[in-house]
Amino acid sequence: MKNLRKKLKQNLKLDYLLIVLVLLLVIFGCVMVHSASSVSAQLHYNDEFFFVKKQIIGAVIGLAGMITFSMIDYHKLERFKWPIFIISLVLLAFVFIPKIGVENYGAKRWVNLGFFTIQPSEIAKFSFILLASATLAKNYDKVKSIKGIIPVVLAGAVVCLLIIMEPNMSITMLVGFSLLVMLFAGGITFKHFLLILIPVIALVPVLIIIEPYRMKRLIAFLDPWSSPKGEGFQLVQSLYSLGNGGFFGVGIGNSRQKYLFLPFAESDFIFSIIGEETGFLGATLVCLIFLIIILRGIKTALNAKDRFGCLLSTGITSIIAIQFILNICVVTGSIPPTGLPLPFISAGSTSLVVFMSAIGVVLNINKQQKSRV
Repeated sequence: MKNLRKKLKQNLKLDYLLIVLVLLLVIFGCVMVHSASSVSAQLHYNDEFFFVKKQIIGAVIGLAGMITFSMIDYHKLERFKWPIFIISLVLLAFVFIPKIGVENYGAKRWVNLGFFTIQPSEIAKFSFILLASATLAKNYDKVKSIKGIIPVVLAGAVVCLLIIMEPNMSITMLVGFSLLVMLFAGGITFKHFLLILIPVIALVPVLIIIEPYRMKRLIAFLDPWSSPKGEGFQLVQSLYSLGNGGFFGVGIGNSRQKYLFLPFAESDFIFSIIGEETGFLGATLVCLIFLIIILRGIKTALNAKDRFGCLLSTGITSIIAIQFILNICVVTGSIPPTGLPLPFISAGSTSLVVFMSAIGVVLNINKQQKSRV
């Protein structure tokens, strides 16, 4: 009876603001996925609801995951850090197996499980966060030595290697940035931080140079108007979309760019459609919601009752923050185009399920925190 009362009291301590904001983004995302994809879905699949139906299924499964992980003591995840991490690596390796790995647009990023496909990199980035959090928390007294951080660095390097082989530079960079965040939060010395940061920064131009399409994207980013029908096409159309929205937007469902002008309008560039249909006002509101979610994650990390909870919340929040920032920067032409979806909103069932489940973990850390602020 006492245990039941304790569980009920803990459930009442859930961060309801975080729950409401995440659900708002997910519901809004379903609306925008339908709006952005209706034309292309009708043309290619003869069903304007093709993408949004998959998104709704992902939202329902994601909600179940969020509820489940908010109820499971996050310390139990620590016991399964290696099995979860190894399974994610196996799934990453499966993308290279013929008839199992699914190739689209020259990249092998999906695994066909028969009745549905998943994107292993979405799972791998969070499995790495779990492993890094548990390792750094357990060995916090050794973090200031190179020996103490080698396991985390090697784990991150293996994930990055498998993802860049797909190839998927955007997720590779995301995992790389999250690795740096985890090491910094774990207490790495500034000298060791630089020893890792400098090679990572130096590796970026190398990865760009060795793949011709990345170099073309970089050139197009520097001057998209020099090839408005070539490599600069997507960025130019994205800017048209954002500019067409004005302050209040053209209204939900009234986008012009979704009429096959803007590639990947329902996924990587959905923020462009948001800007066009809801205007500067709607786009700013979406950014504010993300900002509050990120701040709630940071607050949960600061008030976590132990080091593992602090690092786990930090890692999950960093993934959301980095991916959100990179997506907005790409859409607005602030950095070279790269395929990275907007969390909770872009079309993609695997991404949605994993992100919502990760929020469930943050909610569990929050309700066990050492103090209520």
